[in-house]
Amino acid sequence: MRVLAIVQARMGSIRFPNKVMQPIVGKPMIELLLYRLSLARGIDQIVLATSEHPRNQPLVSHVQQLGYPVYQGSEEDVLDRFYQVAKIYQPEVVVRITGDCPLIDPEVVDQAITQFSQTKVDYLSNGNPPTYPDGLDVEVFSFDALATAWQAATKPSDREHVTPYIRESGQFKTANLAATEDWSKERWTVDEPEDFEVVRHVFEHFQPRLDFSWREVLELRQQQPQLFSANQHIVRNQGAIMGTGQKLWKRAKRVIPGGSLLLSKRAEMFAPDQWPAYFSKAKGCRVWDLDGREYIDMSMMGIGTNTLGYGHPEVDEAVQQAIANGNLSTLNCPEEVYLAEKLIELHPWADMVRFARSGGEANAIAIRIARAAAGKDAVAICGYHGWHDWYLAANLGDDESLASHLLPGLEPKGIPAALKGTVFPFHYNQFAELEALVNQHDIGVIKMEVQRSEPPKEGFLEKVRQLATDRGIVLIFDECTSGFRQAFGGLHKVYGVEPDMAVFGKALGNGYAITAVIGRREVMEAAQSTFISSTFWTERIGPTAALKTLEVMERVRSWEQITETGQQIAQIWQRLGQKHHLDITTFGLPALIRFRFAGSKNLEYKTLITQEMLAKGYLATNTVYVCTEHSPEIIEGYTQALDEVFALIKECEDGRDVKTLLKGEVCHAEMRRLN
Repeated sequence: MRVLAIVQARMGSIRFPNKVMQPIVGKPMIELLLYRLSLARGIDQIVLATSEHPRNQPLVSHVQQLGYPVYQGSEEDVLDRFYQVAKIYQPEVVVRITGDCPLIDPEVVDQAITQFSQTKVDYLSNGNPPTYPDGLDVEVFSFDALATAWQAATKPSDREHVTPYIRESGQFKTANLAATEDWSKERWTVDEPEDFEVVRHVFEHFQPRLDFSWREVLELRQQQPQLFSANQHIVRNQGAIMGTGQKLWKRAKRVIPGGSLLLSKRAEMFAPDQWPAYFSKAKGCRVWDLDGREYIDMSMMGIGTNTLGYGHPEVDEAVQQAIANGNLSTLNCPEEVYLAEKLIELHPWADMVRFARSGGEANAIAIRIARAAAGKDAVAICGYHGWHDWYLAANLGDDESLASHLLPGLEPKGIPAALKGTVFPFHYNQFAELEALVNQHDIGVIKMEVQRSEPPKEGFLEKVRQLATDRGIVLIFDECTSGFRQAFGGLHKVYGVEPDMAVFGKALGNGYAITAVIGRREVMEAAQSTFISSTFWTERIGPTAALKTLEVMERVRSWEQITETGQQIAQIWQRLGQKHHLDITTFGLPALIRFRFAGSKNLEYKTLITQEMLAKGYLATNTVYVCTEHSPEIIEGYTQALDEVFALIKECEDGRDVKTLLKGEVCHAEMRRLN
């Protein structure tokens, strides 16, 4: 019988790009694999099957120079790649080898081919169940079985992984090649850089020999286990159950500290081993991941940026026109003037505006201006105000100072020790605590969120305003999160209390970067006595997006819509809690509504909700940032899906171990170092 070995390999690995061309003992990894495979006596022809993507050209050129034929086909439909190659060479038997197995053993390959022939099956592998070390994987199947699978398999996973249909459809006779002992916990494949380190150690040990057997490698493993330690934490076949986004997340953490530029978008904050992490497109309240799976976003809607939904057509059209006219030049964009005037119109107490592109920047700008105006360094704060030195200085000497201000675990490393004693936190609704700070320290600025988890007690905001007025303190309301969600402008308009300065972000540009600091003239003009300047604060997209966003908000009265929807969601949570006898508490602004379970399992239950709702097509947790695209139909579907998850949580309350239901690690509740 004619036996064709097809090696699938490409340069675009999600977890470890270009791995097949990484050098080991002076040769690309793919060259070592092909050499070792060529020693198998039962193979008549070896062909490399890769994709048509241009990035594979170095791989194609090198393999062709080695004298092996190469076929280039579909990037995603690997089953089609295999079938097209086999159709050209017309073998009776196909051997499938993956490009991440440079330690492939020709003896094992020959054993698999022989047993396939003797047992007269349609498919044979040494991995069902696995007993050989991971990295010696061999699959042997008939051309007829391949042709049938190519014609009948429809699931994307069947097309991507080539053989699932043959193994699982029940139409074919299958067999397994087993080792004399179970060595399946040994990991000699190359999916991650740590795997590459192990394989490199092996080749370097045996060089210049390239024909060493897998049993010699096993003996080396027993004699020098330290050479094999780097990848022992990696789970076998983990890639087969991970989505593209999860693979890219692992890769990101190697090159981006923490994996993401925003703490709130770390996968570990949701469902660490399951969260899709990356999106390919977003529209309305729907998000598509890198594998094309669609989710309804019933979670944080861009971490609160898109109250009009993703990709609002009017906002996007305005931005596209701005780009067509040029985003940045030596001259200023006029839109920043129009936007400043609009924000002052919405807040008659304010006279002047400065712009930035992130909430942290805007808060830092506000503090700089306020300190300059007050002539004092000390700041009293309440709430979360970003990542800059001035804020984290509150934790110098006591890293728990900010623990009750949204996020525990924030360390002041890298913050100059000289800033100690410049920032003093106080708790919301605790006026006496603030008054004591003002009496004890020479406070020049009070910076606070108008509201986050709980509403203000009667008279609280008014007392803060009066204290600031009486003591000559600059009062700043941080409305980066709360602005434009319960009023057309700042939340302070609802309570009738006017600050000296206010900071806006998040919803202002409906997904485009724009933040604003507004304030009274006598305060804001202090910006002229200090230096606050940045090139990209003058680009055009942000102000353009904000102007159109405000126009649409005003027309549809978005703040009323999202407040009403948020109130409905809170009622749904309470109703489901009562139905399933679960003790839950709802809190937060209606448009930023949250809930928590009573007891010690809140994080486990939050992770379980995310896990189960992902399977039902929802991005969901214990928080919903509401947008105008959250229609009654979407809320109804969400309710039905969540009802089933609450029933599962009730089982856990009645004695079922929630950890047996979780498919990965419990989500994080605080800032942690991620490796």
